[in-house]
Amino acid sequence: MSDNEPAPHLHLLSSFELGWNGLNLIYELEPADEMPETDLEHHFILIAENDFRASFMLNGSWQEVDYASGDIAIIPATQSIPRTFVDREVPLIELFLAPEMLARAAFDSGDADKIELVPQLHLCDPLIQHMGLALKQELAAGGADSRLYAGSMGTALAVHLLRRYCSFTPEIKNYTGGLCKYQLRQVFNYIDEHLDDNLSLEKLSNLVQISPHYFASLFKQSTKITPHQYVVKCRIERAKQLLRLRELTLVEICHQVGFQSQSHLTRVFRQQVKTTPKAYRDAL
Repeated sequence: MSDNEPAPHLHLLSSFELGWNGLNLIYELEPADEMPETDLEHHFILIAENDFRASFMLNGSWQEVDYASGDIAIIPATQSIPRTFVDREVPLIELFLAPEMLARAAFDSGDADKIELVPQLHLCDPLIQHMGLALKQELAAGGADSRLYAGSMGTALAVHLLRRYCSFTPEIKNYTGGLCKYQLRQVFNYIDEHLDDNLSLEKLSNLVQISPHYFASLFKQSTKITPHQYVVKCRIERAKQLLRLRELTLVEICHQVGFQSQSHLTRVFRQQVKTTPKAYRDAL
């Protein structure tokens, strides 16, 4: 094992500068080197993007674990990441879930005081892998609406961790009935008036004074789509209206509908409308 300083880590993507709340992501090239024991304030989830071998210092001896692409490790915020040696350079997706996200999801079950996330050095969980890959793609796109997407994904991840990897498995409530008409109108009006703002799941759920997990579940029951999908739909519809008016440039339209760049607007517009904003305007 190396006695030198840890090799530098190349962060290819990071959400920590984008204002994500409750869940963050780093996509990095982990060097072939030894890392010291580390304490984090977040629950840490590692997703391998290639094969490698990690050696962990546990109880005074090295324990080797072979990872394949897609394999996962989970370290709770209450425990240190052990001293680790990685045998080769490997790309990793690293998720950082705020403890309050797990606690909030547990509070919905009524058993928050009993919840303890159990460490997992090696497991296969296709759902967590899919979440990590989806968040990585959203981060790479760099859109303003990624904050709402990340908040929604963080809520879903917290519920999944509660169901699968806690020492006490709570009974997660299945809410039915959807939001009432008054609540839906309140949320719809707020979204319509703040399309250029940071529309987080927490902000939307606070409007009707219920938890993010509860809100996301009831919203989808009422609308058949997630809050993030609804906001994207509204932003694209507003963009189409502004394109028809021909008074604003594409860059100005981006800012008015909550996209940070013309390239991000173009990508999402093509996904939703099957053409680009310029082609849509030229065809009018």
